[in-house]
Amino acid sequence: MGQDQNRTAAAATASGSVLRFIALICLVTGASLAASQPAGSSVPSSVPNPVSGALSPAQAQLLINRALANELRAAQDSMHPMSYTLHKITPHLTITKQIVETKDGDVARLTSQFDKPLSVAAEQQEETRLDTLLSNPGMQHHRKLSEDADTARALKVLRALPYAFYYQYAGPTDSPLGKVEEFTFKPNPNFSAPDLETQALTEMSGEVLVDAAQERVTRLDARLDQDVDFGWGILGRLNKGGWIRIDQADVGGNRWRIVHFKMQMRGRVVFKTRVFDTSEDESGFTPVPQGTSYRQAIQMLRVGVPKTADK
Repeated sequence: MGQDQNRTAAAATASGSVLRFIALICLVTGASLAASQPAGSSVPSSVPNPVSGALSPAQAQLLINRALANELRAAQDSMHPMSYTLHKITPHLTITKQIVETKDGDVARLTSQFDKPLSVAAEQQEETRLDTLLSNPGMQHHRKLSEDADTARALKVLRALPYAFYYQYAGPTDSPLGKVEEFTFKPNPNFSAPDLETQALTEMSGEVLVDAAQERVTRLDARLDQDVDFGWGILGRLNKGGWIRIDQADVGGNRWRIVHFKMQMRGRVVFKTRVFDTSEDESGFTPVPQGTSYRQAIQMLRVGVPKTADK
């Protein structure tokens, strides 16, 4: 795969939607702790297991540093595209889609609405849509450009995170995945957001759970402590009290993905009040061959997404 294909695949796997962009903001919210480590200090290759159960301050700092470094690395991974099932609930719609990540961007097929199989007419409409996509590569190119833009915005946030937050070790706790280590985070009052993408970070706080053995984030809870205005309130506003939860898990082969995302937000876009309540569950992850094209993905969706695509 060439450099252009790598960049495109990274967009598909790291930032395939606005929600994934938000997830990237949240999954690495503690990165300021790494920046506070004394210059020149040595970093062990792994986190020692504490006998008492709780981590020492040095162990906690090392764990969160390594976990966040792993999240940053995974967010830019272009080598492991997947297919998966997305179940999404909004105030007005419940849908299920099968999605395939490709070098040309994500390709999706609607499989149910309101938890019921598609009608004959709706199924035919999906087939027509896929036929149109096959015969109009410019449509998929437009999607790829949108995903590339999401990636660029995410990278702005990632670059800001070392300076945007402070957070603190809260001790071990239990989770559905077993014992994890909990950290709380809060905004760094000395951070000044340089752009719209990072502005929400200045009013966000919450908790992060980390699997110490895998050195990966398993859960993120974040909330807005104050209203956030964009463009002095002219472009929009997110209201105080909105919150986000993200759960992440190993979906096979030590590949970690977001498996649950829930957001409850209220706000305004220009002059229109909006409700951003969304719940997403992602499951059935299956590896896709690196370099798969969007045309191959359509074929895979039509035959049930086999594990390999025809080259």
